[in-house]
Amino acid sequence: MICFPNAKINLGLNVVSKRPDGYHNIETVFYPVPLKDALEVREAGAFSFRQTGIPVDAPAAENLVVKAMNLLKAHYPLPPLEVHLLKAIPSGAGLGGGSSDAAFMLKLLNDFLQLAIPAERLEEMASAIGADCPFFIRNTPVFATGTGNLFEPVSLSLKGYGLCVIKPGIAVSTPEAYAMVTPKQPGASLKEIIKSPVNEWKHAMVNDFEESVFSKYPLIGRIKEELYEAGAVYASMSGSGSSVFGLFSPPTDLPAVRGIDSLVHDAPSAGKVLWLRLNEPRRRD
Repeated sequence: MICFPNAKINLGLNVVSKRPDGYHNIETVFYPVPLKDALEVREAGAFSFRQTGIPVDAPAAENLVVKAMNLLKAHYPLPPLEVHLLKAIPSGAGLGGGSSDAAFMLKLLNDFLQLAIPAERLEEMASAIGADCPFFIRNTPVFATGTGNLFEPVSLSLKGYGLCVIKPGIAVSTPEAYAMVTPKQPGASLKEIIKSPVNEWKHAMVNDFEESVFSKYPLIGRIKEELYEAGAVYASMSGSGSSVFGLFSPPTDLPAVRGIDSLVHDAPSAGKVLWLRLNEPRRRD
């Protein structure tokens, strides 16, 4: 059986406060986007794991797909499996690729082995893997709080918009990004901002990581500027970076952002430019 774990973008991100456990409380809107990996499982005589596509610098035992399988195995009997993960979502990009792979592994095994685990229980299990893993269980737009693990459904559709995702050849460490941010209460609620027209988001919606990340990695800030110059109605870094996305309406063609393509590929470490068209998102069950 095969499935296709998708990425997400953050529409705004406010770092609200530091928690006693060392983590941070945030506010953000998670929105699923059709940039996808591929994940396949089949029964086998012995367990095996193979990862192809974009290289992941980690041993198989540390891959979140394997961790998700082992987590499920601790509660349910699983047969030996052959697992193949094809990576197309860039890592270290703020796109949630690893978290999505883990969540989709839980859902895939649930369906493949007919375990009948309800979505609520899958979300609980996913939360043990990573803060944003539970989002990908239902995979619908949500207003997220806590560490990014408490969800409130939002009515939001970006159907028809073009999405340009730029992943420069720069890695931004999430702990480093948090260390550079001073938590504060947002001036306006993201739940209210996303109700306004998308072309008004530019002046109202912020990602608190951008100021410090752009200061340390000016190329990432330049990419956001280039997206606006290319005609994006809204552009932002996703999560703690390093990817930056732009929303275009009407959707334009990739040549319209050729300046960005040159900017990224002329950098010391080349990145990726990805162009997608957004569809109607699923509704939360």
